[in-house]
Amino acid sequence: MDARKVVSCHRWLRVPSAMLAASLPDAFPKMENLKMHQMSPEMQGCIDECLRCHSTCLSMAMNHCLEAGGRHVEPEHFRLMIACAEICQTAANFMLIGTSHHKHLCRECAEICEECARSCEQIGDMQECVDACRRCAESCRKMAA
Repeated sequence: MDARKVVSCHRWLRVPSAMLAASLPDAFPKMENLKMHQMSPEMQGCIDECLRCHSTCLSMAMNHCLEAGGRHVEPEHFRLMIACAEICQTAANFMLIGTSHHKHLCRECAEICEECARSCEQIGDMQECVDACRRCAESCRKMAA
């Protein structure tokens, strides 16, 4: 068999490319046959705010806070920033999954984001994080209602 016509699917399994290609149409449904989860503009906006807050908190914690030191890396503040980043990502994931449980996560996310915003505001020189957390908290409060 010509080695160029063999597709390695696994290190122990080799499937001829013609066989692999022939099996793909039956193995995967066509996109036009899939019903996509309908998402409201409000939910999409909340997902966007959650992901923005996740990115901002994680980036500021790992870059700004670690480099600034002092109060920026006090355990309570630093853990709160990481917890905020994590709950934001989880809330966004739950909305993307389409489960009604996203409301519980959004309620908790709003609370943690507000706490993170207050902590960042008290420490100072973290306005980007404060703003991202407050926008996310507001959006999550609406989503949790």
